Amino acid sequence: MIDPATEERLAALPAATKEDLDEALAAAGRAFPAWAARSAYERSRILREAARLVRERADAIARVLSAEQGKPLAEARTEVANGADILEWFAEEGRRAYGRIIPARQPGVLQQAMREPIGPVAAFSPWNFPVSQAVRKIAASLAAGCTIIIKGPEEAPMAVCEVVRCLDEAGVEKGALNLVFGRPAEISGHLIPAETIRKVSFTGSVSVGKHLAAMAGSHMKPVTMELGGHAPVIVFDDADVEKAAVALATFKYRNAGQVCISPTRFFVQQEVYEPFLQAFVAKAKAVRVGRGLEEGTQMGPLATRRRLEAISDLIADAVSDGASLQAGGQRIGNVGYFHKPTVLSDVPETSRIMNEEPFGPVALINRFSDEDEAVGKANRTRYGLAAYVFTRSSARAAAMAARIRTGMLSINHFGLGPVETPFGGVGDSGFGREGSSEGLDAYLVTKLVSHFAAH
Repeated sequence: MIDPATEERLAALPAATKEDLDEALAAAGRAFPAWAARSAYERSRILREAARLVRERADAIARVLSAEQGKPLAEARTEVANGADILEWFAEEGRRAYGRIIPARQPGVLQQAMREPIGPVAAFSPWNFPVSQAVRKIAASLAAGCTIIIKGPEEAPMAVCEVVRCLDEAGVEKGALNLVFGRPAEISGHLIPAETIRKVSFTGSVSVGKHLAAMAGSHMKPVTMELGGHAPVIVFDDADVEKAAVALATFKYRNAGQVCISPTRFFVQQEVYEPFLQAFVAKAKAVRVGRGLEEGTQMGPLATRRRLEAISDLIADAVSDGASLQAGGQRIGNVGYFHKPTVLSDVPETSRIMNEEPFGPVALINRFSDEDEAVGKANRTRYGLAAYVFTRSSARAAAMAARIRTGMLSINHFGLGPVETPFGGVGDSGFGREGSSEGLDAYLVTKLVSHFAAH
C-alpha cells in the first residue's frame, strides 16, 4: 500500500487465499440463521452502537483515510461522518421492513407477503470512498438480516478495517461480517459462484461490473451494480452564471475528481459561455493542491499512479483532437500523484475523454444553442448515473427532469448522495439502488404465505 502524496510504502496487506475465502464463506453461512433470527430491534441496536463508535473515533479514522487515499482531511472527516450516518439510518430502516396482508378471495384464507433476508452477500467496494461505499453495503445487509463478505479496496484498506472493528465491538454476530482483501479477479471468481452466496453488490468500473453481473447471472443471483458515470451539466442562459461556475468548480475538484457523480461534461448556453468559462477557469486555478493531511489543502493527489497516467493520456488525446487547454493539464512535481486542476474547452465529441469516464480533476466545457441540443448532448453516451441543471425557469427544470436519461438529477444545487435518497444509475451506469428504502429492499426477498384455516 502506497502513500499517494509521497509514494512511500505505508503498509503491507495480506492477500486472501482460496482457503481464507472458504473460511469466510463457511462463517457467513453458519452465522446467517442466527443473525437473521435476531429481531430487527436488536440488529438496530447493534448498528446504532457501531455508529456511535465510528463517531467517537472519527478523527483518527479520517486521518488514516486521508493518508492512504490522498483526499484532504476535511473531506475525509465528512466521509467518516457520513459512514456513521449510513449505519444509523439503516439501523432505523431495518425496523421498517414491513410485509403486508393481501385480501383473499375466499373466507378463512390469510394471505401474507413476508419480507425475509435474501441470504449471505458478496460485496465489492471501491477505493475512492473507502468508508462510505463499504458501509452502504455492510449496513444495508446487516440491517436486513443478511450476513456479508465484503472485499475492501487494496489501495485504501485501513479505514475500512477500523470501521469493521467498530461493528465487531458493537456486537455483530461472529461470522456475520467478513472483510477480505486480495486479487480482485480471484476473489470475485471464487465468491460469486459459491453456493453460499445469494446476492452480489459491486461498486466500480463499467467493464468489471458487466463481467461480475454476467457471472452472477449465470448462477441466477441478483445484483446491485453501481458503476461509472460521465455526468452532464447543463447551464442555461437564465442561470446565475457566476454563482454556478464557482459552485461547480468547487464540486468538480472534490476528491480530485475521483467521484462517480462528479460533473464532467459541461454544456453552457452560447449567450453565457464566455463569462461561465472565465469564472470556472479562475476558480480552478485558485484550487490549492497538496498533501491531504496538510492544513489548507483543497485537493489532494490522485489515489494511484495508474489514475495519474490515465488522466495524462486522456488530456493529451483531447488536445491533439483540437480541444483548448484553459488551465492545468500537467502533473505537479515528480513525487506523489499530484495533478493540476484542469479545464478543457471546445472538446470534440470524438475525443476519448468525451466518451470515457475521466475519473480525475478534468472539466470539459462546451457550448450549446437550444434546449434540444443540450438534451441531445447530455444523453449521447451510454452512461446514466448523475446529471445537473442550472436554470431559474421552473418550466425548463421540469422539462429537463422529464427528458434527461439519468438515475439522478440535481437542479441548481448538489443534492445527490444522502443515505435517505436512492443512489444509482441507468444504462451502463448500473442496476439497482443503494440508500433509501430501495437500498434495504435489495437485500430482502418476498415470500407469499397463503394460509387456509382448517375447520
